[in-house]
Amino acid sequence: MSQGENSIYTVQSVNKALEILEILAEGAQNLSLPLLAERVGLSRNKTFRLLCTLCEKGLVERDALTGRYQLGIYSVALAQKFLKNASVVTYAHPIMEGLAKKHDEAVYLTVAAGDEVLFLDMVDCEHQIKAAPLLGNRFPVFTTAAGKMIKALDSRDLLEKMFRKRGKKPDISHLDRLESELQEIRTRGVAVDVGSLGEDIISVAVAVRDYAGKVVGAITMLGPSVRMLTDRLENEIIPSMILGADMLSEKFGYTPA
Repeated sequence: MSQGENSIYTVQSVNKALEILEILAEGAQNLSLPLLAERVGLSRNKTFRLLCTLCEKGLVERDALTGRYQLGIYSVALAQKFLKNASVVTYAHPIMEGLAKKHDEAVYLTVAAGDEVLFLDMVDCEHQIKAAPLLGNRFPVFTTAAGKMIKALDSRDLLEKMFRKRGKKPDISHLDRLESELQEIRTRGVAVDVGSLGEDIISVAVAVRDYAGKVVGAITMLGPSVRMLTDRLENEIIPSMILGADMLSEKFGYTPA
């Protein structure tokens, strides 16, 4: 079918809706209705109607405070389904298998999904006693080692913006504690959490970076505290996970400064 024949069957509103999604996907900041209308070449009224439809389907979200738009959680979910067959999982899975085999603990690939962290891929351990599987689960980003690891490079301004987006006035003392914790994670290159993913469950997360140094996800290992002892964490698991994350980051073109 030629390009001319294709155009006969296209629907303008669908094309414009896809244009909006593409613009939001490439934008570093949330965009206003007037700017989006200008970019797609439609009136504000028509653009607003398209945005309402996209918001209803969860593909786009509107910030209640600023009125600006960004990609919604369902867009991220669709992207994660695609990633199942994309390079991040393809490259990560053999490294995760190596870590799980070496330490006999469950290993996950985790990625950011808006203000949440998504457990995208998993290699389980052989132990009879293990944590409940978390594949496909989401958690608020700052409640897990993986989320904190992924967000550790964000500035205080971005942290404050995230809290405002939730409709909450940032508590300065809470931000100070969080920023201090994230600074320690940046310095060590690893995040360790106890209890957020289950009673007596310890999780350890290390960052995966792309060619520009941007964190694209985290490798996370978790297990019961009776096995994840301090000496084992510090001398075996953490060095091994950092090495694995470095190997994966190299596949995405990352070179440490």
